Amino acid sequence: MNTIRIWFTKEGDASYISLLDLQRAMARCLKRSGLPVWYTQGFNPHIYMTFTSPLSLGQESLVESVDVKTEEEAPDFEEWKNRLNPVMPGGIRVTRVAPVVHKGEEVAFARYSVWTDQPGGREAAQAYNQADSLPVEKKTKRAVKTVDLKEILPHVQLETEGEKYSFQMLLPAGKELNTNPALVLESWEQAYGFPARNWNILRTGLYTRTMEEFS
Repeated sequence: MNTIRIWFTKEGDASYISLLDLQRAMARCLKRSGLPVWYTQGFNPHIYMTFTSPLSLGQESLVESVDVKTEEEAPDFEEWKNRLNPVMPGGIRVTRVAPVVHKGEEVAFARYSVWTDQPGGREAAQAYNQADSLPVEKKTKRAVKTVDLKEILPHVQLETEGEKYSFQMLLPAGKELNTNPALVLESWEQAYGFPARNWNILRTGLYTRTMEEFS
């Protein structure tokens, strides 16, 4: 039995597909592809699937992945990719299929590219950089606690391209410590008045605690 990792993008309208709907869509695509995926045993067998660090609704990503099992001894990864892409829904594209290297729980950080072409975005970023602190309430499974975003993200480097302003965010993304980029932008809205919905969020990388690229 081999476990393999299917990497895919999630962009455009697909960013509004929930995890539950994504699980259903991926199961249908795997069935339609005819690939030899392994099913769980029991009264209601289903395709074994494990998604790594699922996104929040409305966020896009270049580095989504799902693990599946197969009894193939030597899977042809290029064939898997070529058979999956024609049956994928719009906005989801398989970029590669590969052996599993890291366990899902090894993800510790995520990198995001955030951009806007709306007036006021630049000023909000500059105000954040000039602030000494920005406390925000963060909900956890057990309680609500106050964290200082400046300790997690001390500074953002703003880049300008025409009317577009963008910057990169490297945030904790592990099970013990996780910061949603939407929380950062919502805090900016409260502090500086620029609507969080005017920012576009794209996840571009996942990393382990040692900043090794997750694969």
